Amino acid sequence: MLKPPLAPMEARSVDTIPEGPEWQYEPKWDGFRCLVFRDGEKVVLQSKAGKPLTRYFPEILDAVRALGAKRFVLDGEIVVPRDGAFSFDDLLQRIHPAKSRIEKLAHETPALLIAFDLLADERGGSLLDEPLHARRPQLEAFAKQYFRGAIRLSPATAKLSDAKAWLRKVGATLDGIIAKRRDLPYASGTRDAVEKIKNYRSADCVAGGFRYGTNSKLVGSLLLGLYDEAGLLHHVGFTSSIARADKPALTAKLEKLKGGPGFTGNAPGGPSRWSTERSSQWVPLKPKLVVEVCYDHFSGDRFRHGTRLLRFRPDKAPEQCGMEQVQQKRADLMKLLK
Repeated sequence: MLKPPLAPMEARSVDTIPEGPEWQYEPKWDGFRCLVFRDGEKVVLQSKAGKPLTRYFPEILDAVRALGAKRFVLDGEIVVPRDGAFSFDDLLQRIHPAKSRIEKLAHETPALLIAFDLLADERGGSLLDEPLHARRPQLEAFAKQYFRGAIRLSPATAKLSDAKAWLRKVGATLDGIIAKRRDLPYASGTRDAVEKIKNYRSADCVAGGFRYGTNSKLVGSLLLGLYDEAGLLHHVGFTSSIARADKPALTAKLEKLKGGPGFTGNAPGGPSRWSTERSSQWVPLKPKLVVEVCYDHFSGDRFRHGTRLLRFRPDKAPEQCGMEQVQQKRADLMKLLK
């Protein structure tokens, strides 16, 4: 029986939609990646970073225990439905230290688990070495027999036309399209078997430091970092799109992380054609806070312009924020819409 932690396979951003009989297409869901391990009454919900999510989603825990199968491992996404789409803000609220708060939100904004892969069957047998074209039928049969309530099956197709239809039907409410190699086994911890086409260009970055606003005691901008292959955190740009109402709480959070090493590679104030007089006026942080930002261009080892803060990513480990994210070109989403 597979045991946690298990590194999920990840996706590589691409600039064109892959086509051919070796590809399977799935929707890209806007939630928390989650591996579900069940062995009898023991259930573990594991995040993408290998951390436990179990306590934050009691309704998913109950739904898993209610299934007829007693031993299995699923790969999927936890989402919170709202107004016909999925609310990442509501999802973030679930990562809370107070049990009473979690239980209240589980009742008010219940989550769903959308499963898209079966890694161990109902006998506990591992399917990791089987190709996707063998795993998918087993997942569909498993879902037909056992899934109900808060656990749903993610659609999949080998036809690009079907993936196009998803985007036509739901538009911007869909986070993008995932393409998976049908002929490959489960590529744990790598990006070798999956490609993604998102509806915007984004990157997950570590907040390696911050600057206070001009003549202010509140945060003005976050300084963003990405890790290289040697494990050095390089300063790659900044984001200043922080809502005024959010600044007091964010400032308090950042000040608790002060005193860290900041950037261990290129740092603000180092040689750069973007350097300014204010480059050295920054506060280093412990590398704990991960944010997702939207950007237009990446060149010269940094974001060309200021980025837009999309959301905080407590579900992702800082070490997962690597340079490879920005070495890919923008996906050709128009190809999906033709």
